[in-house]
Amino acid sequence: MIDPSAKIDPTAKVAAGAVIGPEVVIKEHVIIEDGVSLGAGCVVEPFCVLRGPTTIGQRNHIYQFCSIGEGCQDLKYNNEPTRLEIGDDNVIREHCTMHRGTVQGNGVTKVGNHNLFMVNVHVAHDCVIGDNCIFANNATLAGHVVIGDYVIFGGLSAIHQFGRVGSHAFIAGMAALNMDVPPYVMAAGHYAKAHGINRVGLLRRGFSEAQVNTLRRAYMVIYHQHNTIEQAVEKLEVMAKEESVVQPLLDFLKQSGRGIVR
Repeated sequence: MIDPSAKIDPTAKVAAGAVIGPEVVIKEHVIIEDGVSLGAGCVVEPFCVLRGPTTIGQRNHIYQFCSIGEGCQDLKYNNEPTRLEIGDDNVIREHCTMHRGTVQGNGVTKVGNHNLFMVNVHVAHDCVIGDNCIFANNATLAGHVVIGDYVIFGGLSAIHQFGRVGSHAFIAGMAALNMDVPPYVMAAGHYAKAHGINRVGLLRRGFSEAQVNTLRRAYMVIYHQHNTIEQAVEKLEVMAKEESVVQPLLDFLKQSGRGIVR
């Protein structure tokens, strides 16, 4: 269903259901500009603006007053045809903004599947977001940020450009991240510091008590044994040979970045 007041550019690619059936619902006063591809089963609530090049997968629900696919706020951006790619089954609540990439980055901002973006979340240029993440109200991602899977960002939290957060991490409300957060780790404060393993979240997602205890030992290696990152990596390599759950943590530490929260 397409409301008569919606303005859709002829070059925008909307699933067939939007024209002849109920698969796609586009409410009143929505603007969809050229270069937008909108998948089947999507719902776009009133007063949203979708600009391209933007590809939006299936069954996404975009609530009112969102700006999706706008050119980014980087002063180097010169209206190049960069992209925004959004996967399937995402919920994007009121007043969220998601910007396209830059040619200085990879040219694309990517959002995975099954994510929840609460009110007023901002996803800046060149960010890459995995699957099954939750971003609470007013969470803010600066440019070039990489977020893993099953990450939770508390309300009013923010992360510095080029920052990384590993899968299954938990970021507390109002945290300010100027360093990377490894997988499985909880971070809180301004500036954020590490506060142990995300035990509750891991158990909810099916990790066993034995796996969680292994990760707590790995956390101790990094944070409580006065090891350098290089020394911690050497010890975690030994652990990962016996416990595969340690491998994502090891891989994260081996990648260059801004350094990790301490």
